Amino acid sequence: MMEISFFGVRGSTPCACDETRGVGGNTSCVLVRVGDEAPIILDLGTGLRYLGMEIMKELGDSPFTGTALVTHLHWDHVQGLPFFVPVLRPDSRLTVVGPEQENEQTLRSAFETFISPPLFPVDLEILPGTVDFIETSQDVMTIGSVEVTVAPIEHVGRTNGYRIQNGTGSVAYLSDHQQPIDGSLTVPASVVELCRDVDVLIHDAQYDAEEFTTKSHWGHSTVDFAVAVARESGAKRLVLFHHDPGHDDGWVAEATEHARSLAGPDLEVLAAVEGLTLHSGDDLPAD
Repeated sequence: MMEISFFGVRGSTPCACDETRGVGGNTSCVLVRVGDEAPIILDLGTGLRYLGMEIMKELGDSPFTGTALVTHLHWDHVQGLPFFVPVLRPDSRLTVVGPEQENEQTLRSAFETFISPPLFPVDLEILPGTVDFIETSQDVMTIGSVEVTVAPIEHVGRTNGYRIQNGTGSVAYLSDHQQPIDGSLTVPASVVELCRDVDVLIHDAQYDAEEFTTKSHWGHSTVDFAVAVARESGAKRLVLFHHDPGHDDGWVAEATEHARSLAGPDLEVLAAVEGLTLHSGDDLPAD
């Protein structure tokens, strides 16, 4: 059974205030664990700092080994890396998987650009641990006991969606996904296939329909479109994700109820909140 834990659930920028305390204010970071296997991390937003603190409690004197599946390189998905304490330990190793880059830039060189002066005080190579990079936009790879499907999805710039599965469960992660700019709910066949029959679908739900009319080219989805993706693909549970920093806890609660009204009896809907843990398996228990 897979354990899925949420450490950052916001999009665009962190937001810490009383109005967002219930949902949380850190940007995208989700942990997937399968038994005692090395962790798989979905995106490296500011929630990664808190994930790192939890992992350090488990490590003792041992070095860290894990894999990060990065959807794309916008700030809210990568800025946590230099604050991830486990890679500040010698002999630790983090493998970062991310989309192929453009204009002769590589995934490594992109990270080296923003983790270096003047944007950051030290260079990436100074970190005591090792950070490796795998650049791919279409692949099926094996990590431990799970199969990871990597596929391109629509956003602003090259962006990956991911599906993680083994014999016990499955999760699809589409943190940033461009709804058709005309506002329609037509789901691309490739997205349906990536998410088909997953136990847990974590999907971009940054806007409502009114907001989308003025931000249709910004690379995100409405709550309605997230439900459409889940229903078209036959997902069992939809987790609304990448909440807008301008949306307080009340907005997210109302949006979740709206999504449930659209979902129908065979689709469970909930909002991603920091501290939430789910399990992918037959009975889909939530802690």
